[in-house]
Amino acid sequence: MSLMLNNDATVTICHSKTNNLEDITKTADILVVAIGKPKFITNNMIKDNAVVVDVGINRENDIICGDVDFDSVKDIASYLTPVPGGVGQMTAYELFNNLYTAYEMNNVK
Repeated sequence: MSLMLNNDATVTICHSKTNNLEDITKTADILVVAIGKPKFITNNMIKDNAVVVDVGINRENDIICGDVDFDSVKDIASYLTPVPGGVGQMTAYELFNNLYTAYEMNNVK
């Protein structure tokens, strides 16, 4: 979010109980979804050619899926991160990077 704000983007934060959520999500050029509900975001909630970043990871009937209904949204979005195989690798990298930074800060002589 800071990256977007620092580059003069207008950022709107919503949650699953936001009134008129569909009306809000349909205005987004970039939609970052981390809601914790499998396949919550569907094609009627996406603006044509939006970039959709699915941060969620869920297990539904022993199958891993995201917070975005991939099959429903894939033909509407200009780009859609897959789950699994999308942002998870960057998350793991950043966690390791933060751990290493914390180690260095606590072990400087």
